Amino acid sequence: MAEHTLNIRKPYFDLIASGAKTIEVRVGYPKIRKIAAGDLLRISCGDDTQTRRVAEVKEYESFKAMLDAEDAAAIGGPDMTHDQLTAAIRDIYPPEKEALGVFALHLAQVGG
Repeated sequence: MAEHTLNIRKPYFDLIASGAKTIEVRVGYPKIRKIAAGDLLRISCGDDTQTRRVAEVKEYESFKAMLDAEDAAAIGGPDMTHDQLTAAIRDIYPPEKEALGVFALHLAQVGG
């Protein structure tokens, strides 16, 4: 079991902290490709940190494929529509980053 650290934007950090967001989406950077089920993930935003266990890692060829297969509310929270979530993800990751592969990191409470 390894431990990894990811920085995350405040609204998404707050959703993870509240338990509403249980899937973190990333593209296939080398450090993301090293994350495996069972690993610990330290999620940081400024001075705040949450630790979660990675329950599952799923890889997709595109954001569309990922959003068609995953629960949008678990990614963007209950108030974000599918279209809003797509726009938010594309705002963070341009097409050349999406081409690296799309990863859905399923998060669980530590010890849960």
